[in-house]
Amino acid sequence: MEFLELRACGMSLYDIDCHTHLGEPFNLRALRGQVLLITNVASRCGFTPQLEELEALYRGYRDQGFMVLGFPCNQFARQSPESARDFCAFCGREYRVTFPLMEKVKVNGAAAHPLFLELRRQAPGVLGSTLIKWNFTKFLVGRDGQVLARFAPRDGQRVIRPALERALESPFATD
Repeated sequence: MEFLELRACGMSLYDIDCHTHLGEPFNLRALRGQVLLITNVASRCGFTPQLEELEALYRGYRDQGFMVLGFPCNQFARQSPESARDFCAFCGREYRVTFPLMEKVKVNGAAAHPLFLELRRQAPGVLGSTLIKWNFTKFLVGRDGQVLARFAPRDGQRVIRPALERALESPFATD
């Protein structure tokens, strides 16, 4: 479903179909009311060590209604050539990641995953460009499903944490 169709139907990002790294359906609707950090990730990127920071944020704030979702992506210099299942094993082994790792996706182009189309639409990048420029572009989603912030690949927990804490303090607003 294209993101323009999504809005025309009165749907939200929670209505977008996603799958786990094993290909099983993942219910985004179950995350309504939580603060989300959604990012495209890779195993062979200079930013891959951020997985450790993302895990620390997840462990530090999950009890307050926070979830990280990582989507492996091989669109940038082929920095994640393995399957989503192998990527998940790598993340567990090397970074002790426990937050959900999802299906391998494309974030740009005609085959871009609808979730990333919606995230990009809600939070354009520099100069209004909606394209994702590299791995580890991060989107902070509020409890109401609206994107609150877009973070560059270089932005780590020191930059993300203040916005995350503000988002966690905000009450859930119903649609």
